[in-house]
Amino acid sequence: MEMQSKIRVLIADDHAVLRDGLRALLSAAEGIEVVGEAEDGMDAVEKAISLHPDVILMDIAMPRLGGLEATLELRQRKVPAKVLVLTQYDNKEYVFKMLKAGAAGYTLKKAAGADLISAIRAVHAGESFLYPSATKAVIDRFLHEGEPSETEHQFDHLSDREKEVLKLLAEGRSNSEIAELLCLSVKTVMSHRASIMEKLDIHNRTDLVKFAIRAGLPVMED
Repeated sequence: MEMQSKIRVLIADDHAVLRDGLRALLSAAEGIEVVGEAEDGMDAVEKAISLHPDVILMDIAMPRLGGLEATLELRQRKVPAKVLVLTQYDNKEYVFKMLKAGAAGYTLKKAAGADLISAIRAVHAGESFLYPSATKAVIDRFLHEGEPSETEHQFDHLSDREKEVLKLLAEGRSNSEIAELLCLSVKTVMSHRASIMEKLDIHNRTDLVKFAIRAGLPVMED
């Protein structure tokens, strides 16, 4: 009888203690193998490409590149790994944004270890996984909410790259910092910035921050 291969998991979180705890938990679970760890979104994208995990445990708020932007980048690069969000944010807007970005599941850091293992197995099997209150929020949104808000309409008009630039601008990053983080030229970043401000009709950083928060982007403050 052929032996079934283990589920290969990459842990992406900026807290080393949490990564250590998750590695210990998952390494003790039958049929799961932790193949690597990433301390931020950019590291997660690079290791997802090189290590070929089946499932990526993805935090949302991380330095350099957050979980939302990393998930979008993985989708753009057609990385086949399933993204399972593991976060402290019990916020339905984050749920909607991450699912729209391509995440296969969303669970909380306060969840029991057995529930996390079940979530990993579920998304690996091609199913979706949401913690209970998130499931209710998604159902309620489709059943009861009307037209998307003006903020959602405006946000959807931005390209994926413009959304990444918007988040970094809202965090106070300079054009040169954004260029380095996203591997772009400063000229390209300035072009994206001009396009964002034109599409949103916003012309100062304070209003950009307010818009980013309304849009559900996990903006990190210094």
